[in-house]
Amino acid sequence: MTQKIALVTGASRGLGFAMAEQLALRGWHVVALARTVGGLEDLDDRVKGHGLPGAGSLTLAPMDVTNEDAMRHLCRSIHDRWGGLQFWAHTAIHATALAPAGSLDMKDLDKSIATNLRATGFLITMIEPLLRLGKGTAMFFDDPLHGTRFAAAYGTTKAGQIAMARSWQAEAERIGPRVMIETPAPMPTAVRARFYPGEDRSRLADPAEQAARLIALI
Repeated sequence: MTQKIALVTGASRGLGFAMAEQLALRGWHVVALARTVGGLEDLDDRVKGHGLPGAGSLTLAPMDVTNEDAMRHLCRSIHDRWGGLQFWAHTAIHATALAPAGSLDMKDLDKSIATNLRATGFLITMIEPLLRLGKGTAMFFDDPLHGTRFAAAYGTTKAGQIAMARSWQAEAERIGPRVMIETPAPMPTAVRARFYPGEDRSRLADPAEQAARLIALI
C-alpha cells in the first residue's frame, strides 16, 4: 500500500469528524463510518473545500457499528481493496440521557451496552487482523466523565470499553498491533453538552487541534 489507510468509527461529529478531516488533510485515505449520512456528507464537503494539494480522500460508510453483518462486510472490503489498515480511531459512542442510577431506563442501558461494549469487542476481532497486516495502530479515547453523577449507563459502559482496550493493549504489546488509549482535552461535543448543559463552550478545546495533536502521536 502506498497511501496510508485509516478507519474512523463515529466520524460524523465531534472528535471523530475532526480526526477524519485532519487525517485526510494529511494525505491519508479515510474510511469514515457513522450512522448519520448528513454528517458524513458535511465531512466530505469540508475536506474537498480545503482544496489542499496532496490531500487524501474519503470513503463514506453510512453504517451502524452495532450491525455485525455490515461490519464484517466493511472489514472484508478494506482487506480486499487495500490489504490492511494503518490506523483505526474508535470514537463511536452512545451517550444516554442524564438519569440517576436508581432511575435507569433499561432500553438506554441496553443500547449503551450494544454500542459501547459489544460493538467495540466485535470490531476488535474484525480489525485486529487488518491492523497486523498494515502494521497499524488502534486508538481509543478515555473520558473522565465516566463515574460522574447521572452518567451510570454511559459511564459504566465507557469504562468497560476502556478496560477492554487496556486488555487488548497488554496482549498486543509484543505481537502487535499497537494499541493507544488517550484522553483528549474537554471539547464542545454533543456528548459533553449532555453532561454539562449551559457550560461556557468557548473555553473548551478545539476538536481540530485535539485531532492534530492525537494524530501526531502515531
